[in-house]
Amino acid sequence: MIRITARARPALTLGLPTVWGGVAVVYKLGCPLAQQNGLGARIATSAVFFAVGTGLVLHIRWLLLRELRQVRRVADAAQRVLLRPPPARLDGLAVAAAQLSADRGADIGGDLYEAVATEHGVRVVMGDVRGHGLAALATAAAVLGSFREAVHDEPDLGGVLRRLERALDRHLRERARAEHPSTGLAPDSPVAEEFVTVLLLEVGRDGEVHALNCGHPWPYRVRADGVEPLAAEEHLPPLGPFPLPAGLDAVRCGPLLPDDLLVLYTDGAEDARDAHGDFFRLPVALAEAARDLPVSPQSVLRSVLATLRRHTRGRPTDDTALLVLRNERRYQSTWGARGQGADGRATECCEGEPVARPPSFEAVQSTGRRTLRDSARTARLRVLRSHPV
Repeated sequence: MIRITARARPALTLGLPTVWGGVAVVYKLGCPLAQQNGLGARIATSAVFFAVGTGLVLHIRWLLLRELRQVRRVADAAQRVLLRPPPARLDGLAVAAAQLSADRGADIGGDLYEAVATEHGVRVVMGDVRGHGLAALATAAAVLGSFREAVHDEPDLGGVLRRLERALDRHLRERARAEHPSTGLAPDSPVAEEFVTVLLLEVGRDGEVHALNCGHPWPYRVRADGVEPLAAEEHLPPLGPFPLPAGLDAVRCGPLLPDDLLVLYTDGAEDARDAHGDFFRLPVALAEAARDLPVSPQSVLRSVLATLRRHTRGRPTDDTALLVLRNERRYQSTWGARGQGADGRATECCEGEPVARPPSFEAVQSTGRRTLRDSARTARLRVLRSHPV
């Protein structure tokens, strides 16, 4: 395969059209056949100009394909930075996420998601920017950037949500100032109508789930006994048009038991229609994908996305994002009474069955110090016995 260096590309871009044009001019002015009016001469002249035209068209096509590949590389890099794949495991939770763009050939749209393990628990965000495609990329980046920093600093979800609101307001004002330097964020400006639906979740070490919902669909909790919405509380208004209320109390959504699945999604999943206008039934697809629990989040994603593509015949009308969490923890501190095992270690009860709890760092450190003291005492006794006074 021939590689073209960066210095040779400008010469190749300008040189090939010049060569084709020179061939046509030389043939027309310097070839005796081009001066004749016979049928053979006309056929030869037409063939020469047809070859020149074909060469120019193929060259232009090559240039456009090269630019398209470059744009796709930039879009892929932007996707990896903005919607980076979450780790396979986060503090005992298995995680998988995927995004399906409505723009053909684009891998990124107006949906956003992220999962981060913090000292407060695993915190997750799922959001949907008004509109789709590359136009919503900057807004999604502003919200995600603020979330990734706020989840480590704020002790509660209310503080995280207020940080997201301030970041979005600052981004919209800067965007309006760039588009309309003289007026700023006017009430009738298109930027003033921008909004973002946001769902914040926190899964604590005890498995308890707390949430704040700003106009976003509630996720589904998938268990062996069926699929149900995580909560049914009223939504807060989406971020952007209206200010947040003074009190932001997170909704307690119950525990996420071992092998339970939590499926977050954007409205593109349930608003997708088939050729007859029927909506996509996401709970049915989830029940089919998680028929035999336990299942991995990756298999649930593959099954649901394949069903969604078949439903829309590969032509979704809106961006769709899915994020699946599965609790793989085998002990929880609030599900039963504590006891003591035969080896002296603390045990905890999970649904009636005692499960050994891993020793803490302090216990391991204390055991190590005790072992060192015993070893030192034994060594001194050996010295005294071998050398009596």
